[in-house]
Amino acid sequence: MTGDRFLLDSHVLIWLDSGNPRLTFPIREKLRYADHRFLSAATAWELSLKQAAGKLTLQASVGSMLSRFRLEELPVAIRHGDRAATLPSFHGDPFDRMIVAQALEENLILVTGDRQLAQYGAPILLL
Repeated sequence: MTGDRFLLDSHVLIWLDSGNPRLTFPIREKLRYADHRFLSAATAWELSLKQAAGKLTLQASVGSMLSRFRLEELPVAIRHGDRAATLPSFHGDPFDRMIVAQALEENLILVTGDRQLAQYGAPILLL
């Protein structure tokens, strides 16, 4: 175990499921041996909305991916919403702002390929 605690951005879950090569072997191994891997309830909501709107087709349900990749669900708490509301306007996507707030509040490393999110000062594993 590495002691690391990761929070996955939505595209990271999709890349895990599809075998996307942007998730290199070292990154996959780092995630595999982490003590905790979280997925935000906000991410599940985001992906479900995109799928319902026809903007995204998932190979499996978010719930089944949670189990398959041994991810822990991270509920959205009021303190997360409060923190998200105080973040600077670097990024307009409310789902991304929420996972940044969750990473900050829960002391998690955000796993993302979105370089803009690094501006918030949360610990990031940038892909």
